[in-house]
Amino acid sequence: MASILHISDTHFGTEKPHVVKALISVAHERRPDVLIYSGDMTQRAQPSEFASARQLVDAMGVAPLLALPGNHDIPLFNIVGRALNPYGRYLKVFGPRLDPVLDLDAFLVVGVNTTRAARHKDGEVSIEQLERVSNQLRQARPGQLRVVVTHQPADVVRSKDEVDRLHGAEIALQAWSTAGADLVLGGHIHLPYVKDLFTRAHPTPRPMWCVQAGTAVSDRLRHHTCNSVNLIHWEPKPGDASRTCTVERLDYDADAGGFAMASTTNLALGD
Repeated sequence: MASILHISDTHFGTEKPHVVKALISVAHERRPDVLIYSGDMTQRAQPSEFASARQLVDAMGVAPLLALPGNHDIPLFNIVGRALNPYGRYLKVFGPRLDPVLDLDAFLVVGVNTTRAARHKDGEVSIEQLERVSNQLRQARPGQLRVVVTHQPADVVRSKDEVDRLHGAEIALQAWSTAGADLVLGGHIHLPYVKDLFTRAHPTPRPMWCVQAGTAVSDRLRHHTCNSVNLIHWEPKPGDASRTCTVERLDYDADAGGFAMASTTNLALGD
């Protein structure tokens, strides 16, 4: 059984130290094979905040890592930096790529930088990114769970969150599903959920799921939620026509002083 630990929206500068410590304990206790960090590492893209985010990753000790910038990881008040070198601070700590890829025995994970300095907080998938990701997905090997990672959500479960959905998401979802994607992971709105994209009003061509993470360690809680992260479990079974994976959501329990399982969702996947 292989596993991914998916964290998002740490917003260092607003972090809760006791929750940071608890998240490190999760990594040490559960020993995931891969760490996915889907953006908004910092609150204001300050060097000290990026340093804290890097310290968290190093303390967790999970390798390999796939990280993406979020809109908060681009300078907001430094107008010159935002215009001329929006990813300079991010790349110094989490570079060298903005669209990283992990090609592993159990997982193909394709990162998509959906942030745009000119859009402020909104995200976008370009046609070039859509095509690049589709081509990479078509190269997946048997036995790999095929995962796309964005920062802003590819789909939402509440109509009020539609304004925060990725621009170009619907075209991208249809194309990535056709190319073989199983999951699309994201964050941004601090609301954890799992959404079936195959049975909605505008279904994808094959089974596919949107898996969102909440804020991992920040005090910027929303929607009456708590700090949370996801563990995704995958066991490839050669020769087995049925493909499934499991998303385990871990919420921070203040009474227990640590993260505990809040829900487990079994996902039926396509061929």
